[in-house]
Amino acid sequence: MIRVLVVDDSAMVRKALTEELSRFPDVEVVGSAMDPFVARDKILELNPDVITLDLEMPRMDGLTFLEKLMHHHPIPVVVVSSLTTERAEMALRALELGAVQVVAKPSRYAAPDVKHELILAIRAAAATCVKQWVSPLLTDTEAPAPLRVSTTHKILAVGASTGGTVAVEVLMKGFPPDAPGTLIVQHIPGGFSASFAKRLNDVCSMEVREAVDGDRVIPGVALVAPGGFHMVLTKSGTEFYVKIKDGPLVHYQKPSVDVLFQSVAQSAGKNALGVILTGMGSDGAKGLRAMRDTGSFTIAQDEATSLVFGMPKEAIAAGGAVEILPLPTIAARVLKQLRESA
Repeated sequence: MIRVLVVDDSAMVRKALTEELSRFPDVEVVGSAMDPFVARDKILELNPDVITLDLEMPRMDGLTFLEKLMHHHPIPVVVVSSLTTERAEMALRALELGAVQVVAKPSRYAAPDVKHELILAIRAAAATCVKQWVSPLLTDTEAPAPLRVSTTHKILAVGASTGGTVAVEVLMKGFPPDAPGTLIVQHIPGGFSASFAKRLNDVCSMEVREAVDGDRVIPGVALVAPGGFHMVLTKSGTEFYVKIKDGPLVHYQKPSVDVLFQSVAQSAGKNALGVILTGMGSDGAKGLRAMRDTGSFTIAQDEATSLVFGMPKEAIAAGGAVEILPLPTIAARVLKQLRESA
């Protein structure tokens, strides 16, 4: 049974979240709190497994509380907030501080997939080891040396979910400005992907931006799939492009890692490299296997450095990973493979 404490300044939201979560037999809402000060006392009293946390509250905002909580009493946190583009920076900061996931506040009118995302986030949070994750992964590192080999026809495809905003940043900071054209699918709410791409662009040597339909895939540029849309790789002549398209959810996700990886296997084959990072579920497992089957070099993040060892585990079980590596070593291994293949 997953014991949950709901923290939100709105009595209506606290009631709605309690009712929604109580529908699931593996969840028990043990209490609620209207602000971080009440939450602090209830954490000590009730010892919950997971906390849901709003970001905008009186007396102390959610980010300040989250930072203090992770420093003094680490516990899995799911940020449940009204998701708007203006709040994207706050949400990304929450993930950097140690929140497991950010999801939209469900309501009685919410789409079923929104409510499904909430319970998946709660279960993922309950399965995480926060003390392990809240570690100096996001440290300043020296800029990597230029690759100095041709990567014009090479493609790097990256997929991640829970814990992925931090993991993708760690990975991308290890690439030089002449790294191959990179495609990134991070399970992320619509409207947040542009801020995520901007954050990466600010700290990485490569240019990183949110993908637009028809973008060319070229060395030195990484494209992030926009939230709420699938991204696929296509080839015209000798050049690679991306298509951004709507469509049904795949593994309850849009964008889907499998959709990207399957298209990379078909369009790039042995000229591609695939990396699957931390995340809950099985999205990307079949796609990574398809990439390996067509000659791609593939890597799965190991369990020790994954916030949630779901997606990498499923990809490994499906035979999709050529190598299984700790997160901090993956970028260097990708570069080594590129140099050897050149």
